[in-house]
Amino acid sequence: MQAVATTRMSSKGQVVIPEEVRKRLGLGTGAEFVVVADRNFVVFKRLTPPAAEEFATLLTDARQQAQQAGMKRADVAKAIRAVRNR
Repeated sequence: MQAVATTRMSSKGQVVIPEEVRKRLGLGTGAEFVVVADRNFVVFKRLTPPAAEEFATLLTDARQQAQQAGMKRADVAKAIRAVRNR
């Protein structure tokens, strides 16, 4: 069953997520969200870090793809510097 509640935006643009919704979703201080807006609706999607096992799998896949593409560690370092210098 969905939790339905109303809330208001403050003059600073802050929106309070009602307590019932926070409890139901297990949201605590510091929870992070992606915010998507389209026409007359706004969606908050909670960001959750991957589990350690999932992260290890993602890292292995990324390394394999980089190797297949012929990337070297120096290429990665160069790309990181370029982004940081923007």
